[in-house]
Amino acid sequence: MNRITIIGAGFGALTAVRTLRRVRPDVGIDLIAPRPVFVYYPGTIWIPTAKRDPAQFEIPLERFFERMRVRYHAGTATGIENGGRKVLSDDSSVENDGLIIASGGSFLDKLPGLEHSFLPCGGVDELARLRDRLEQLDGGTLAFGFAANPDEPSAMRGGPVFEFMFGIDTWLRRRKRRDSFKLVFFTPAQEPGKRLGDKAVDVLSREMAKRDIEMRLGEKPQRFETDRVVTDKGEFPADLILFMPGMTGNPWFDRTELPRSPGGLIRADAQCRAEGMESVYVVGDAGSYSGPEWLPKQAHTADLQAEAAARNLCDELDGKAPAHRYKAELVCIIDTLDKGMLITRTEKASRVLPVFFGFHWAKRIFEWNYLRKYR
Repeated sequence: MNRITIIGAGFGALTAVRTLRRVRPDVGIDLIAPRPVFVYYPGTIWIPTAKRDPAQFEIPLERFFERMRVRYHAGTATGIENGGRKVLSDDSSVENDGLIIASGGSFLDKLPGLEHSFLPCGGVDELARLRDRLEQLDGGTLAFGFAANPDEPSAMRGGPVFEFMFGIDTWLRRRKRRDSFKLVFFTPAQEPGKRLGDKAVDVLSREMAKRDIEMRLGEKPQRFETDRVVTDKGEFPADLILFMPGMTGNPWFDRTELPRSPGGLIRADAQCRAEGMESVYVVGDAGSYSGPEWLPKQAHTADLQAEAAARNLCDELDGKAPAHRYKAELVCIIDTLDKGMLITRTEKASRVLPVFFGFHWAKRIFEWNYLRKYR
């Protein structure tokens, strides 16, 4: 019986588990992750405004692992040996016939003063701190920004920043406190949301203007201080900073022979296989993939990649050439707390449907349907 090791417990990792069980019911699955918990990050945008409780987005996985016959190993990956046939962790080592790396990436931390900001994808505890800080403020300037990896423009995740910003704006208006706050959006990009398509740039810019959110475009952040943001074009006061840095690979990648992209991610081919390696695949934020330059770092993409990678790995173990490709597709609902806008993009076309209350509920229904697989 073949054994496959999966590193991670996020979207790509769990979709890989489900796909493997569907395609090869007899395969052995080992999964390495620090905790047997799935964090549903798309819903955490509602934590700062207390619309949802943090505990709702941490899903225990013990029952899922039992149903899927997964052998769980508590620990953090620290390296691989023998071309990927052995995975090292801080607690043990696990041997395999095939490997899927779905451990996510890490965020660039070289910006001075980054500790003075809140990280949108920093986990439920970080966003609970943001919620508490918002409650303490009677007024002031709230700064929202994101940046890319200068060595790999695709290694970025800007969409959630718009959701936090629009959601907090809506929340302040509901509480009749908006006049006491100034909201500022800043980014090195001249056209924020460009990866979502030209139509999205226009819709997002108009939405910010309608909400009286100041836009500081083309400004590269130089440092954060306790009460201000300093960019290459000046500075402005900030009582609260929410900032999404560019992404890079996990530090443990540096201690392996894994092929790396200029931005530090694992270089993968069109089938999600780590270039030049046998039976080693990468999905989600950990990888650098062939495909359109707008290919997003988002959960939907990780799911598509995980299904293709799992099928390709099974084919490779059966002596077949891996031929499955994932669909290059962007689908997201940018939520505004009570409404939302739908944005889709493929290699053929892009579409933006403007703010509508139904999209908020579509996002909530999708969450319920998605999470019931793991509860």
